[in-house]
Amino acid sequence: MQEFVSACAYLFQPWPLALLALGTTLGIVVGAIPGLTGAMLIALTIPLTFQMEGADALILLIAMYVGSVSGGLITATLLRMPGTPASMMTTLDGYPMARNGNPGRALGLGITASLVGGLISWMFLWMLARPMADWSTRLGPFDFFALVMTAVVLVASLSEESPLAGIFAGCLGVLASMPGTSPLGEVRLTGGFVQLNDGFSLLPVLIGLFALSQIIKDVLSIDSPVKPIPVSRRGMFLSLSQWKEQAVNMVRSSLLGSWIGILPGIGANIGSVVAYSAAKNSSKHPEQFGQGCDAGVVASEAANNATIGGALIPLIALGIPGSVIDAILLGALVIHGLQPGPLLFTNNPFEVNTIIAAFLVANFFMFFFMVASVGWLAKLIYAPRAILLPIILACCVIGSYAISNRPFDVGVMFLFGVFGFILEKGRIPLSPLVVGFILAPIAEEHLCAGLMISGGSYLPLVQRPLSLTFLLLAFVLLLWPQWRRFRANRQRKASH
Repeated sequence: MQEFVSACAYLFQPWPLALLALGTTLGIVVGAIPGLTGAMLIALTIPLTFQMEGADALILLIAMYVGSVSGGLITATLLRMPGTPASMMTTLDGYPMARNGNPGRALGLGITASLVGGLISWMFLWMLARPMADWSTRLGPFDFFALVMTAVVLVASLSEESPLAGIFAGCLGVLASMPGTSPLGEVRLTGGFVQLNDGFSLLPVLIGLFALSQIIKDVLSIDSPVKPIPVSRRGMFLSLSQWKEQAVNMVRSSLLGSWIGILPGIGANIGSVVAYSAAKNSSKHPEQFGQGCDAGVVASEAANNATIGGALIPLIALGIPGSVIDAILLGALVIHGLQPGPLLFTNNPFEVNTIIAAFLVANFFMFFFMVASVGWLAKLIYAPRAILLPIILACCVIGSYAISNRPFDVGVMFLFGVFGFILEKGRIPLSPLVVGFILAPIAEEHLCAGLMISGGSYLPLVQRPLSLTFLLLAFVLLLWPQWRRFRANRQRKASH
């Protein structure tokens, strides 16, 4: 508790507080502009934090995370275009409500629900991260290898498009992590490029996959028309009766979002879908959903913001990213000399408590900033992409080059940008690829350590209860989507 109080005291000093305000504001602005994403913003910002203290860099990046997820509700409400995938379900009721003359009410419900979801998930983060980290210190190398592989399989098998596509993407990520030097000191798969002796640098890969691929998509749709909806503040603030009416929905959706966020790779968009479905199924008037229903907006926004706190728990406690942005944050932690996982609380207690404190304060700042500036933020959706995209492309090039001052890294960024665009056109998700790319070296390192201890024997993988449990879980996760598809096809044939 004392460490958390010290982190809060540091956070409220002028410079850290300014970074938090800047990060939250930039996140909201980026989330409010169609085509720009929080993953893109954080990937481009990491090079700018190289000379910063680790705690300051984390404050800035966590604030951007919170702001970008929240800002997506503006485009979802006013344009029927989710600024972030997490706001997908908000379009179903937010846009009809705005189109029917209540944009202020739709935005007010979303902003308030975002705050409540963020605060409830912060409680989970504060209470569960340390116990989970303490528990994970009991894991041996084989246990940790099995846990990491389970996380990779979980991310891949729960892919939104197709489990097979997710597994394929995860395998591509593992393959992309192979060039370089193995844990045993052997150089492999470099093709004669000495620049690959240390493997592909993480940052150019992230910038290429999430920033450059998005730029390519935006260039191809740059002439898409935008139909404006006038914004007013009427009905933005909830009355006491409305608070009572939505209280159960807010709490239920926040709890669902928090727990779903903890599961690696599922993400805010799945959290909002589950919460929206739960709200509709428990409603006395389910027919109102999709027509501009208050409960639909509240469920979606409370859940997607709650997944942030949930996803941060496995990131800082186990070193396993719970979402795409968390995968990028994992890279940021490593770049700043912090090793996410069991010993983070022991080796870097100040930094990890700074993450927890920054997440809490960023939610409050997000709420007050969005309420105060919603009219101005609504105008951002009409920002000319013909001006924005060249600036973002220049940032991509500079950010990739700045890591090691090598043109090779810029080439890697362009390679993975085109690769990411092709994958998304083929409906292959990027998140399993990133998680596979980041976690495969960690899994290999623990496997090698375990084999050295066991004298080269793989038997401890199935002899140790925890590692066997994780492997069986991974096996079930691989087969479960196929079993569900088989049952659905059989029932469909039976009905005909």
